Amino acid sequence: MRNHRPVFFNLTQIAMPVGAVTSIMHRITGVLLAFGIPCAVYLLQLSLQDELGYLRVATLLGHFPLKALAAVFFWVFSYHLLAGLRHLLSDIDVGSHLRSARFSAWLVNCCGVAIGLLCIGALF
Repeated sequence: MRNHRPVFFNLTQIAMPVGAVTSIMHRITGVLLAFGIPCAVYLLQLSLQDELGYLRVATLLGHFPLKALAAVFFWVFSYHLLAGLRHLLSDIDVGSHLRSARFSAWLVNCCGVAIGLLCIGALF
């Protein structure tokens, strides 16, 4: 006899392939960029307005929480850019075979971590 009850999936036990993780992170970083870019443009506009505005932005970015937020924003931007380039290349069949797709996903993830560490080192 077959049981037709629904199956409970434990999402913490599902092993996601590296390409899926990269794709999901690309979407998450896109959402974060949608919120972060207007703030960055406002701070840029304020810093270019006059000397007082520049000093206000420099003072704001001198505080630890905003430095950390800037480092996260730079990481989000670079990761989204790298993952976007990977997706664009796969759309024209460059690196779309399984082995090269896994390699490019690992490359994007590792380069994203390296760029994040560089951003932290540069800002702190």
